[in-house]
Amino acid sequence: MRAVRIWISGIILASGSVAVVPQAMAQQEGTTPDSASLERRVDELDQQVRILQRLRELAADSAAAAAKDKISATASGKDGFSIKSADGKFAVRLKGLVQTDGRFFLSDSAVPATNTFFLRRARPILEATVGKYLEMRLQPDFGQGTTVLFDAYTDVKVSPAFAIRVGKFKPPVDLERLQSAGDIVFAERAMATNLAPNRDVGLQLSGDLDSGLVAWQAGVFNGVPDLGNGDGDVSDAKDFAGRVFLQPFKTGTLRGLGVGIAGTTGIERGSTAAPQLAGYRTAGQQTWFRYISSTTAPAGNVFADGRRQRVAPQAYFYTGPLGLHGEYIQSWQAVSRAGFVTTKLKHTAWQATGSYFLTGEKNSWRSAAPKKPFDPKAGSFGAVEIAARYGELSIDDATFPTFANPANTPSKAKAWAVGLNWYLAKSIKAVVDYEHTTFAGGAATGDREPESFVATRVQYSF
Repeated sequence: MRAVRIWISGIILASGSVAVVPQAMAQQEGTTPDSASLERRVDELDQQVRILQRLRELAADSAAAAAKDKISATASGKDGFSIKSADGKFAVRLKGLVQTDGRFFLSDSAVPATNTFFLRRARPILEATVGKYLEMRLQPDFGQGTTVLFDAYTDVKVSPAFAIRVGKFKPPVDLERLQSAGDIVFAERAMATNLAPNRDVGLQLSGDLDSGLVAWQAGVFNGVPDLGNGDGDVSDAKDFAGRVFLQPFKTGTLRGLGVGIAGTTGIERGSTAAPQLAGYRTAGQQTWFRYISSTTAPAGNVFADGRRQRVAPQAYFYTGPLGLHGEYIQSWQAVSRAGFVTTKLKHTAWQATGSYFLTGEKNSWRSAAPKKPFDPKAGSFGAVEIAARYGELSIDDATFPTFANPANTPSKAKAWAVGLNWYLAKSIKAVVDYEHTTFAGGAATGDREPESFVATRVQYSF
């Protein structure tokens, strides 16, 4: 319809021009109309000019409106597929993450584990921008033969310094947990992540001050156990979480330095039927710590029964191809068991990770884009990153033997790992890791058998 209006405007404009030309020629040839006729013609021409001017204005308005309402579709390797309006205020983005893993255990005679290929993560991600202030994200996961909702939230971004998030998302605690699963250095997160929540439902305020010099988050959540991914609550009590992260240097060698601290506090009331307590896993995803639980004598179960707190100092440093990342977490939880005094236990963990790009790419919080994507004919083979990590998790001594059985549950785990990452393109990465974990206690005759495993991964993200 707008195109038709523009065509009509052009035709009328041309017609007006044709009408004016004969009148001008007649005057040049000496024809002299009377005064009344001349005045009438002037009025007619003036009216035609006004009409043409108005039509031109309407045509210009139509063209501007058409440009404003124009919808564009784009696609890029790491940013996904998007459809958005010309002014960028309305957009829908489709992203995805697929990780095909292999997990192979080299020593599992005492504690058998299955060597297997599997889909670690299969996540379609839908994001949308609505108007000037509203954004949303929806992210289910279909990996490992299950369906789990990981993210479902809405952001109200009033300004860079103040935003509101409501829904299900990552509480602001663990530094490596806050990093996307597609951007972490190793195939699996470090030991310290066991003591932090995974996903929770709640409301969070956040902001970046002075172009990222200070980032802050504060929120109220249902509250989940360590490593928990919750969709609801079992009691009226709620958890409060907060985090402050500083990047004090904007220029110079230390501009890639970030330091921060996070924490949570709340009340968790479980029961023998629903203990609301976590078990802890190795990087090979094998459970090595669990509280006493009995299906034949439910009264013997250990359950959360009081204050839960966490504190997590954290830091990273990126400079050129080098990246360093470290954190320390303490988790307190009051626990009960029938016939015993309620006790507040404190578990601690820490980890340090380093990575380096042999091909010179710039290391950062996000996955790197290779300088030269994989193209054998052009003599380019992507980016290569090497990595190393060490971590520990210690269980409170007061846990044994009342709340955990020392005959089958270790009191401490130590893990070291090395890895090789190959970035074929911005959206494609291949991973090979080796990790070795040792334990203190956990067997009737001493220490639990060490865990040694190799993890492989082919990842596609867009």
